Amino acid sequence: MQQYLIHAYDYTDAQALDRRMSARPFHFEAVKKLKESGNFIMGGAILNDEGQMIGSNLVVQFAHREELDAYLAIEPYVLQKVWEKIEIRLYRVANV
Repeated sequence: MQQYLIHAYDYTDAQALDRRMSARPFHFEAVKKLKESGNFIMGGAILNDEGQMIGSNLVVQFAHREELDAYLAIEPYVLQKVWEKIEIRLYRVANV
C-alpha cells in the first residue's frame, strides 16, 4: 500500500462555504466507506485564523495511484466544486 497526503483548498467565492456545507454529509459518507475499506488513515478540515473551514487534509492509502484517482473522480467535494486546488504527495505515517 502507498500512502498519500491530500491537501485541498476550497474555492473562495461567496457561495463556497454553502457548497461545502451542502456537500459535507456526502463527503463524510464517502470517507466512511474509505475507512471501512482500510483506505482512510486520518483527515480533517483546514481552518483559517478565524476558525472557518477553508480546505481539507486527508491521509489515505491505496495499492495503486489509479485507485486514488478513481476515488477523487467521485469525491463529493470535487464534484460539487468545494475543492478548488488539490495537492497530492506521497506520504509515510511515522511508525513510532
